[in-house]
Amino acid sequence: MTNQQLFIRKATKLSLENVQTGKGGPFAAIIVKDNNIIASGTNLVTYSNDPTAHAEIVAIREACKILGSFRLEGCEIYASCEPCPMCLGAIYWARLSKIYIASIMKDAADAGFDDVLIYSEFSKQISERKIPMVLLPQNEALLAFKEWKEKKDKIKY
Repeated sequence: MTNQQLFIRKATKLSLENVQTGKGGPFAAIIVKDNNIIASGTNLVTYSNDPTAHAEIVAIREACKILGSFRLEGCEIYASCEPCPMCLGAIYWARLSKIYIASIMKDAADAGFDDVLIYSEFSKQISERKIPMVLLPQNEALLAFKEWKEKKDKIKY
């Protein structure tokens, strides 16, 4: 058995344990660097009353604390399921090097976790989305972007 198979098996085992303990949905993720598990996370949405407490987000937060960085280059994530839009965005922002998954979004949808609405919202005009987004332009917002662009000592991300 390869290391990748061992890590994905660990993630799927954690997802099953999460369901059995009642702490949340059937999702888990582990983050690996240099063939060592750095962090793991399970879905804790209902347990913590936090809609952002998806397995991948929990694992990313833990890995960042452990490594002392908001960048996880050189790390890989093993997820029990294809990441939702929020988690996929976080994976890209964290700059993980590779994503391994044990199931796809259709499998999650069949179990009642359907992200199709969220994906479809991205292609709509902001005024046509299910939750309307209203632009209230403020000069201060643009000034913050201007100052960020000009800032010499910024930490880029």
